[in-house]
Amino acid sequence: MQTSSYLLANERDALWGLTVSTVGYEEIAPGEDYPTKGHADGYYFNLEKGRVLDEYQLLYNPEGEGVFKSAHCPETTIKAGDMFLLFPGEWHTYHPNPHTGWKSHWIGFKGKNMDDRVTAGFLTPEKPIYHVGYSFVLESLYQRALDEATKENAYSQQLMAGIVNYLIGMMYSLERNIELNKNHLHVDMINRARLRIRESLESDLTIQKIAGDLGVSYSNFRKLFKEYTGLSPATYQQDLRLLRAKELLSTTDLTIKEIAYRLNFESPDYFSAKFKAKMGCKPSEARSQV
Repeated sequence: MQTSSYLLANERDALWGLTVSTVGYEEIAPGEDYPTKGHADGYYFNLEKGRVLDEYQLLYNPEGEGVFKSAHCPETTIKAGDMFLLFPGEWHTYHPNPHTGWKSHWIGFKGKNMDDRVTAGFLTPEKPIYHVGYSFVLESLYQRALDEATKENAYSQQLMAGIVNYLIGMMYSLERNIELNKNHLHVDMINRARLRIRESLESDLTIQKIAGDLGVSYSNFRKLFKEYTGLSPATYQQDLRLLRAKELLSTTDLTIKEIAYRLNFESPDYFSAKFKAKMGCKPSEARSQV
């Protein structure tokens, strides 16, 4: 069984940053022929020869197993709960395991938003497969995109672009959290450290002291903290202090000098420089805006 829809996008849609070209769902029973019929020109492919697309496609297989192979990825088993990303200009081939079949959602798209993520290294052809597990939310998003594609209401491209961004964000976040949460001791340690930093913004608590109290070296703590949060612990602490400073500027009559020392910045000038770099304006300007 296959359900699919193909869409058109105009030049104005492209300026949104991402446009959707195809959405679909298929169920392949054990032993059933694959690929199924009904693909539009440019999408159907021979399993042995593979194919090259001029767009991205994001596929999610909630059930069944299969095999994936691309120019940058050796033959790899696709398991239930896996997502895999196809890149424009990248040769690939894939198919379900004839003994299990599979259920598969897909959505095809292109645009600057996606190109920028690839350029920044968030997504690469060398890592096209993401292990996210079963998610009702993911299935619902694909179904919503298919419903919208079928209706093809005005401005449906903008709505579906939002769905694609949500899917990519979920894929990226789910897999990394699954990996991080495999070590519960590390997760617990980082969560306790973040809470302690938040609760002591107006004290002279150092990151080195936190690491020592948690029984881990500073270098190892810093590495784990950045892997989990994307920020070094010192940056995390400083950014929270700057947000607290912004709050104090708008809710109190404390001078800028008093706020700087209250939040343990080494000097008012240093505080002002960091505040402007983070907030885009000087502390005095932030207060005058309020």
